Amino acid sequence: MEESTNRGEFQSSLAKLSSLRSGASFKSTLSGRSTPPSNSPSFRRLNLSRTPRKDGRGFGGSMLFRSNRVLLWLLLITLWAYLGFFVQSRWAHSDKKEEFSGFGTGPRNTGLDSDPSLRRDLIGRDESLSVNNGIIRNKDGIGRTINVALALAKKQTNDDDVSSHRKVSSRKKSKRSSKGKARGKKKLTVEIKNNTIEEQEPEIPQTNSTYGLLVGPFGSIEDRILEWSPQKRSGTCNRKGDFARLVWSRRFILVFHELSMTGAPLSMMELATELLSCGATVSAVALSRKGGLLSELSRRRIKVLEDKAELSFKTAMKADLVIAGSAVCASWIEKYIERFPAGGSQVAWWVMENRREYFDRSKGVLHRVKMLVFLSDSQSKQWLKWCEEENIKLRSQPEIVPLSVNEELAFVAGIPSTLNTPSFSTDKMIEKKQLLRESVRKEMGLTDNDMLVISLSSINPAKGQLLLLESASSVVEHIQLEDGKKMKKLSNIKEGLSTQARRHRARKLLPLLKKGKVASNDISSNSISRKQSLKVLIGSVGSKSNKGDYVKSLLSFLEQHPNTSKSVLWTPSTTQVASLYSAADVYVINSQGLGETFGRVTIEAMAFGLPVLGTDAGGTKEIVEHNVTGLLHPIGRAAGNDILAQNLRYLLKNQLARKQMAMEGRKKVEKMYLKQHMYKKFVDVIVRCMRSK
Repeated sequence: MEESTNRGEFQSSLAKLSSLRSGASFKSTLSGRSTPPSNSPSFRRLNLSRTPRKDGRGFGGSMLFRSNRVLLWLLLITLWAYLGFFVQSRWAHSDKKEEFSGFGTGPRNTGLDSDPSLRRDLIGRDESLSVNNGIIRNKDGIGRTINVALALAKKQTNDDDVSSHRKVSSRKKSKRSSKGKARGKKKLTVEIKNNTIEEQEPEIPQTNSTYGLLVGPFGSIEDRILEWSPQKRSGTCNRKGDFARLVWSRRFILVFHELSMTGAPLSMMELATELLSCGATVSAVALSRKGGLLSELSRRRIKVLEDKAELSFKTAMKADLVIAGSAVCASWIEKYIERFPAGGSQVAWWVMENRREYFDRSKGVLHRVKMLVFLSDSQSKQWLKWCEEENIKLRSQPEIVPLSVNEELAFVAGIPSTLNTPSFSTDKMIEKKQLLRESVRKEMGLTDNDMLVISLSSINPAKGQLLLLESASSVVEHIQLEDGKKMKKLSNIKEGLSTQARRHRARKLLPLLKKGKVASNDISSNSISRKQSLKVLIGSVGSKSNKGDYVKSLLSFLEQHPNTSKSVLWTPSTTQVASLYSAADVYVINSQGLGETFGRVTIEAMAFGLPVLGTDAGGTKEIVEHNVTGLLHPIGRAAGNDILAQNLRYLLKNQLARKQMAMEGRKKVEKMYLKQHMYKKFVDVIVRCMRSK
């Protein structure tokens, strides 16, 4: 009995000890504390052993898994909802909804052809791509055209539609792998280029048998030969001049009516560049962003405001002076004055047009601005006459600020400017200009016997390119007629000589020909090819200001006169025109109607030593002195074409006269039309506008 009692007590003690240990282990695992004292062996064993900790973690993880079933169900529901949303989105934005009737069963066409409207929008937004990619080079370095459109002035596509298409396309691409993304992106780029060229209506075919040849642009050749970087083309302010002291730390708003590469936008861009260079703060407002100047403005760090309404009005209210650069800016000026009635006192309106339609568009606000600024005396008189007819009284007397040759072109032309350095001296630039001339003419396929006549402007009836082609055609036909008569006369002479006499004459002329002592017309078959021939280059292909119907009329005329078409070249619109001026021999400004307002291209051509053939109207007759710096002819087809043709023939036969006129024209530019001359007159405008707002 006693033994059994002792055995029972012993088992009872073991049970208590076991329960105590299990409780201590569980408690220490959860709280890090144990019941036994710190110096007891059981305390050390419990904390040194890793088995209870492992058991505790396993038990806790199992409990966590079991207690979070709700979270797992929520996760599954979320994934299921996302999958349903994705399928619905694909179905809603697809033109072929039947492909989603069974999910994952239809073919997936994610290329550009799956969305033809996207392709059309992309083509419409990048019309210049066909021009840039429409030139190939053959072995001789002569460019030939590939379906090049001459700027039919297409309507801009809807930006919202394009952005929505791009969002859909990006959503489709988000589900692809990174490799698939790269491959898809590359395919999209290639298809856009090819389709752009194919979709546009070709106006110059691939061969030059009918319409002539597209050449240029020559920016890469120009940069390579001139050896200067774009950074050297800015920062030319004369810090000691009155203009710099006047505009320093002041704020200006410049309003562009568009961003095309034409006279008014280019002049405003040059003004903005000079203001920035002289320490002013400049912001630009673009009423239309069509054209290619946006990237150039960005390169020159000219800030273009995002809108042409509320933001531009608020910025203009804080400015010291607002300069609007076209009569087309009338709508913006009117809305600005409505928003800020006192704003007219800070507006200087630099009007660069001289047609009645522009006056009618702007006559409602002419009397509300501080000052009108014109380009020439003839333009100022014409606008004042219209104001008098409409009983419009201006707030102040207008100012006349003619344009100038920018520093870059003057520098390349060899005229001293602020860009000159010891390594880029005037003499050095004259040498580079000659090298540029030779390289560009070789690229065009011209020889020394070709007289290149150029006309660089937007292609529209006011510029008179068709009349120029008609005059050039009469010159070409006249030359061919004279050549035919000479050939017939030469043939008659040869028939009158005996065989022995012809051999004797050839043996006598051959040594003299090698020494260069015989004229080219002494040689039978070579007499025609060595004469001066006429070549005409017309720009600017791709300009947003071109008129499509007028372009077609030019091409139709050339189709009817194939001999003339062989003498016609075309060049794309570009801001790098130094290469074209360097390669040319004569410049033609054939503006019709009231004539050219001023004609910045006229003074640029004169700076490069080109005689100018211009109409006797508008600002051209103030620049070109007849028989001194060029030759003038009347406007119109009946009165002007014959005289223009005579002037072309005269310069074609008289190289000495060309050189003399070129020299006089260059002198006049250096005297009157450089940058310092224009900004000296701008000082008066700014002072008068800021004197009493």
